[in-house]
Amino acid sequence: MPAMHLVHQEFPGPTLADAASEVERAFARPEIAATIRPGSRVALAVGSRGIAGIAAIVTAAVRSLRARGASVVIVPAMGSHGGGTAAGQTDVLARYGITEATVGAPVVSAMETTVVGHLRRDAAGGYAPSLGGGDDIQVHLDRIAWESDLIVPVVRVKPHTGFRGPVESGICKMLAIGLAKHEGCSRLHREGYGNFAALIPAAAHIVLGTGRIACSLAVVENAHDRTAQIEAVRGDATLVREPQLLALARTLMPRLLMPAIDVLVVERIGKDISGVGMDANVTGRSELGLLADFAGPRIARI
Repeated sequence: MPAMHLVHQEFPGPTLADAASEVERAFARPEIAATIRPGSRVALAVGSRGIAGIAAIVTAAVRSLRARGASVVIVPAMGSHGGGTAAGQTDVLARYGITEATVGAPVVSAMETTVVGHLRRDAAGGYAPSLGGGDDIQVHLDRIAWESDLIVPVVRVKPHTGFRGPVESGICKMLAIGLAKHEGCSRLHREGYGNFAALIPAAAHIVLGTGRIACSLAVVENAHDRTAQIEAVRGDATLVREPQLLALARTLMPRLLMPAIDVLVVERIGKDISGVGMDANVTGRSELGLLADFAGPRIARI
């Protein structure tokens, strides 16, 4: 063994002391409160990634929505995770401490979807809305969420581990893939990560166009996986505000600060971190090989 030395990296960054109170303040903003109609049934969409303090955040969101006269159900929004079954997705949320007993709203899980629109490749290589038919891409939405009056996604905004674009992991991806359940997310994934930079915003635009997305609760974390910022984003502001939140999240990402590494030992991996188990924004290794524009160290072996 070569000589070993302990090195401690420090990553300064904002940390919210009370995430639950910040959620309540976010929903109290007049432009956000106006999106929640008294008497409406709200589907609070929650995903499978390991957001810090997610149970407390969801509990505060339920409380805030009910304070504005809404009834609330929790809908798993995680594509095909949890084994691609309704029970499996309920179990994923339960492992994060999200059950009716803990957050005060029922978890209603189903894999059935409603087709809310279609996309077709355009001449420029992007995606445009279409009337459907042929090889057009169906845009799916969770049936329980669709049957609700309003949908409020709870998401973490961060750089994706497999592609670069104006939006990556966050609101638009949950609208396009998480809420599309197994059938819808499988169809979008067949387009390949190379097309996600155009595909995700296009699919999200269709979902936003239904008028069901009242607002989203966007969480940005710091390099220590602690909550740095919580913001409620109106549905009609999503495509403008999310890229700005992504830029903030990118500045708060942890980094390996040495220029080159012969052997990197990763202590913990998992689907709660990323689809490939470890964060490619830190290691540089994505599903497609070396992550494009990776500015971290040259790593010989992981």
